[in-house]
Amino acid sequence: MKKIVFSFLALFMTFFSLTTYAQVVEDSTQILINNIEKSLDYQTGSIELETGNATLTVPEGFGYLNKEQANYVLSDLWGNPKDETILGLLVPSNKGVLADNSWVFVISFEEMGYVEDEDADDIDYDELLEQLKEETKDSNTERKSLGYETIDFVGWASKPYYDKNKKILHWAKEVKFGENLENTLNYNLRVLGRKGVFMLNAVASMKQLPEVKANIDNVIGSVEFKEGHKYADFIPDVDNVAAWTIGGLVAGKVLAKTGFFVVLLKFWKIIAVAIGGGATTLWKFLKGRKKED
Repeated sequence: MKKIVFSFLALFMTFFSLTTYAQVVEDSTQILINNIEKSLDYQTGSIELETGNATLTVPEGFGYLNKEQANYVLSDLWGNPKDETILGLLVPSNKGVLADNSWVFVISFEEMGYVEDEDADDIDYDELLEQLKEETKDSNTERKSLGYETIDFVGWASKPYYDKNKKILHWAKEVKFGENLENTLNYNLRVLGRKGVFMLNAVASMKQLPEVKANIDNVIGSVEFKEGHKYADFIPDVDNVAAWTIGGLVAGKVLAKTGFFVVLLKFWKIIAVAIGGGATTLWKFLKGRKKED
């Protein structure tokens, strides 16, 4: 009978310890997440971009994180390779960067020259899609050798569309990273200028596509080229013409090592740190109980 009682007590203590440990980890994780969110300095209003050729007016409902903080979020928190071309992030104000449903717009600029748009109406995007799928598949050998997850380009989440009046191109890709169960959305905006292109890429999960789409019109007008840098300011025989046309912008960077961003890794490092802290707290708890006994 005593053996049964002692076995029951041992089982109960094990369950109690594990339950307490799980609560400690959960609490530690939430504290860490809250501290990280509070450390981020979100800007609003009009911001002079470091490229010197455009101004960002932060859309209502968003906050802006500068280059340093953007790389911290994308690389240290979300697990993406570092990219020094990134200028900043637009983050929905009601989400932060570590919530279950968080997503962002990544802002960068490429000084590729003046992008000619005469081919915009002649592109067969279905044919281009099949080509990009194959090229993405072929690039996975290099990605794996560099320690990155493989990529499967599932298809268009939103078919490419070019606004000739605004000189803005947008399209969206559905991407699967490695063995992740939930696919990632990369929604791409390209704002054409005299000497290059601003790139605004929404990084989200596929289930957030309606929410991202609902904010596209708001975000499209957020980056504005200054006078002398606009698409209409192009001077033939003086300015450089880009090697890529509209079709090339959609196809471009498919083979790049860091051409896609993912949000799905963002919790694992946070949880790992919290577990480390939780283990220390649990050890102190058990040690304290031993002294009391």
